[in-house]
Amino acid sequence: MNSYTHALTRDQTSKLRTLLAESGFQFNAKQYTLFFAQKNNLSVAVYEKGPKVLVQGKGAEEFVQFELEPKILGEAKLGYDEVHSPEMFEAHFGVDESGKGDFFGPLVVAGVYVDRGIARKLIDAGVQDSKRIGSDARIRVLAETIRKRTAGLIETVLIGPERYNELYQKFGNLNKLLGWGHARVIENLLAKKSDCPRALSDQFADARVIEQSLLRHGRKIDIEQRTKGESDIAVAAASILAREAFINWLERRGKELGLRLERGVSANVKEAAKKLVEMNGPQVLRGLAKVHFRTAHEIAPDNYAAPPPRGNWRK
Repeated sequence: MNSYTHALTRDQTSKLRTLLAESGFQFNAKQYTLFFAQKNNLSVAVYEKGPKVLVQGKGAEEFVQFELEPKILGEAKLGYDEVHSPEMFEAHFGVDESGKGDFFGPLVVAGVYVDRGIARKLIDAGVQDSKRIGSDARIRVLAETIRKRTAGLIETVLIGPERYNELYQKFGNLNKLLGWGHARVIENLLAKKSDCPRALSDQFADARVIEQSLLRHGRKIDIEQRTKGESDIAVAAASILAREAFINWLERRGKELGLRLERGVSANVKEAAKKLVEMNGPQVLRGLAKVHFRTAHEIAPDNYAAPPPRGNWRK
């Protein structure tokens, strides 16, 4: 293990700084951190947001096990995954998506099968929730690792913007569309691993949304949703595969257009969308963006209706 992240309280942050100083770590200024310290090839950064600690480098595992956990966190978790989360090592699919909050780009749903052996391989490789990984290069490295260590028991369904907009109009509800995407991934995984008893995903709607899509095709599998589902190694792995497919699509289409397609719904996203409409007309957005977003209406109000209040989407 070369990297470890954990949330901290303010009191734990103060204690950690004292521990590092007493242990001979050298402190240096680093953007977005409360403090950043290094000793030999080991670095410890505590970020303002959270706060949270990131331990990286040679000796990270030993530092976490013998210093951070017993002296700061007051609990021993590293190396005890099977004790604290035994269900994570049981055979199951993990499913997650990327792109649902981004104006540009597809909705990607991915799934990964794990059992005890695969789960351990992925944990040892440093797989974690994609939201905790800031580097696209790291996402791509981990995605390749996941493909190699799961023996092909993975599935990715990319719903491009044009198809996404058709489906959204058909379903009229984002959660139903998500449920449809999750069901497609689960069905495809079942074709590869028919005896898998359970599928887990992050909480986004009533599990019946997925079950109804599956039962039409005679599939029988327990569907489980829970908040912070990405703490499960299979869901975390799925989140990485979904993110990789999403960023690859944005990068490829951006190059074809000669225009950077930004993520999210920022001012830069809106500016890029305006340029595209000016050059190609409002219909261009149907093949590049999710046109039920308010951004589409703001840019081309005569072509795209204003969305209903967000609360109505989740009924």
